Amino acid sequence: MSEKKYFVLLDGNNDTAQVFASKQPRGAALKAATRGHTDIRLRERKTKKVHVFTGSISMVDKPANGPDWLPDKIKKANVKKVGVEHLE
Repeated sequence: MSEKKYFVLLDGNNDTAQVFASKQPRGAALKAATRGHTDIRLRERKTKKVHVFTGSISMVDKPANGPDWLPDKIKKANVKKVGVEHLE
């Protein structure tokens, strides 16, 4: 079984306090995009990889089978992987 990995959000070349846990870097990037980040650089802990994404949020209608407490419009995150950088 694959374990969760931890990805630290970078601001420029500096770490921030935000850490996202996910099995894949895309899952962590979706979490960052949901929080409003557009230029997403995620450093994978215990490796020298930085995953680079662009992100956006769109407001969409709630699903037909959505619960009553869910608002009529919800956020949907979209990300696109730009590449992987390697730290020295």
